[in-house]
Amino acid sequence: MQQAAKLMQGNQAIAEGALYAGAGFFAGYPITPSSEIAEECSRRLPLAGGTYMQMEDEIASIGAVIGASLGGTKAFTATSGPGFSLMQENLGLAVMAEVPCVIVNVQRSGPSTGLATKPAQSDVMQIRWGRHGDQSIIALSPASVQECFELMVQAFNFAEKYRVPVILAADEIVAHMRENFLLPEAGEIPLVERKKPLGDPAGYKPFQPDEDGIAPLAAYGSPYVFHVTSSMHGPDGFSNNSPANAAWRVEQLHRKLERYQAEIALTKEFDTSDLDVLLISFGATTRAARAAARLARQEGIKAGVLQLVTLWPFPEREVRALAGRVQRIIVPEMNYSGQVAGEVRRVLGSGADIRQVNKYNGEIITPREILRAIKGDVDK
Repeated sequence: MQQAAKLMQGNQAIAEGALYAGAGFFAGYPITPSSEIAEECSRRLPLAGGTYMQMEDEIASIGAVIGASLGGTKAFTATSGPGFSLMQENLGLAVMAEVPCVIVNVQRSGPSTGLATKPAQSDVMQIRWGRHGDQSIIALSPASVQECFELMVQAFNFAEKYRVPVILAADEIVAHMRENFLLPEAGEIPLVERKKPLGDPAGYKPFQPDEDGIAPLAAYGSPYVFHVTSSMHGPDGFSNNSPANAAWRVEQLHRKLERYQAEIALTKEFDTSDLDVLLISFGATTRAARAAARLARQEGIKAGVLQLVTLWPFPEREVRALAGRVQRIIVPEMNYSGQVAGEVRRVLGSGADIRQVNKYNGEIITPREILRAIKGDVDK
């Protein structure tokens, strides 16, 4: 049973999703175009028994989030490109220490300060590879206000289940648009809580995975005393620099996500029952892609859309399945080089007919611009 629809901004829906998921801690530093998330949390979290902290910068923000999560609380922060850059080192610590947390990156035009109030989708590769070293991460991308809410809940569920940081990669358009939004009743969406250790606290090893590939996580202050370090460490959490242990640790960080790839790699399909042209999109650009596909069908071109809800791990299987049925693939995205288009090429190989539609001037890609690509009016 759902409540009546109400008008809500994307950033508000992100905060609403965090509250629904049971978040109890937010630390952040206001930055356009994500500031409404911090503003909403400053009002709502204390009323729900949680804690809101405005920090001196983004480095401190992600550090506080990591500490709160290790203390047993679902924790998150929100930022944009420059702030997300500052978070990378501590985000690497969260990966290495397998700390569940959520980071919202509302993408804006850059580089540097760039066009601070304008949209972009140019952080895709930074989200995946921004931290040094071998590591993996989960990233989700909403295309509507409803998805801002739903994917924020999903982000917490993934973070808690797989003991990993999760990025909600929104963009300025989705974050600032207002749409009718259906808020589910409490309990309507299942919530995941992190797996906790059982047995004798003296034998607890915080990085020893169970048969499901995930290690239980105790909370600081509980009877389960444990050590966390950013250095290479063994199952007991203490530094271990042996080659065998290093190989095990890096493989564990990757394999726990590879094992559940089918559950994590979320996509949506629109008008894909019969296809000549496939549009692969994410975020706000999905809306223009769907409109372009409808225009194409009016002109007799069978076009459909694959929306990448999950950006990382990249939905390779889903891309291959639809790409094998089409003559041409169009990838529209608000960045210069085609960051997702490059992944599509990697997956499909050099023989695939892949066309890019790129825009990087702070404006959204329009359906007509995508339609021209569908009809073949752009170069490969």
